[in-house]
Amino acid sequence: MLGKIISAVVGKKIAERTPDMSEGGGALLGVVAATAMRRMGPMGMVAAATGTWLVSRHFKKKQARQRHLPY
Repeated sequence: MLGKIISAVVGKKIAERTPDMSEGGGALLGVVAATAMRRMGPMGMVAAATGTWLVSRHFKKKQARQRHLPY
């Protein structure tokens, strides 16, 4: 139960920084993510971390390309 409360608070904080996401939606997302991570096991967590890193890298490259485009 304590883990769900902590993940809800973290989700709420992330939602505050994310445009178009409510604090309640962020809290719900945090609880769902914590539950999913617990059920995935160690290999699932490694796969999720790798996927997150790849998506983050893709978006950073996309932003860098958009900054250098002439308008």
